[in-house]
Amino acid sequence: MIWLPHLTAGLNATALVLLLCGFALIKSGRRDLHRRVMLAAVGTSGLFLVAYMVYHATAPIFVFRGMGAVRPVYYTLLISHVVLAAAVTPMIALTVWRAVTGRFEPHRGLARWTLPIWLYVSATGIVVYALLYHVYI
Repeated sequence: MIWLPHLTAGLNATALVLLLCGFALIKSGRRDLHRRVMLAAVGTSGLFLVAYMVYHATAPIFVFRGMGAVRPVYYTLLISHVVLAAAVTPMIALTVWRAVTGRFEPHRGLARWTLPIWLYVSATGIVVYALLYHVYI
């Protein structure tokens, strides 16, 4: 299952692109397409979560090998990523629920907070992956 971190990074990147597309679509008034793209982002993030949990349940812990100034950067990103990922998960569920039930004003209000946090979590997930698996400092 050594390929799972690469899959999760790809899913994170896909979710990031879908989130940006969904934001652009709602800003341009294309609600139906926005809904489809955002549901795809939720599905992609759900697949990410399953793959992430399977990997961490079956694989040994991979230790960060970076040294020097990159080390505190890595751990700062990792900690903020994990904390915000835990916080944004129920926010995503509630934001989607409000949209699906037609409560668009509360949906919009919560989405203003959910989207930037979700974008941050997706982006930092990719950076953490790159630092952990591809940057040897």
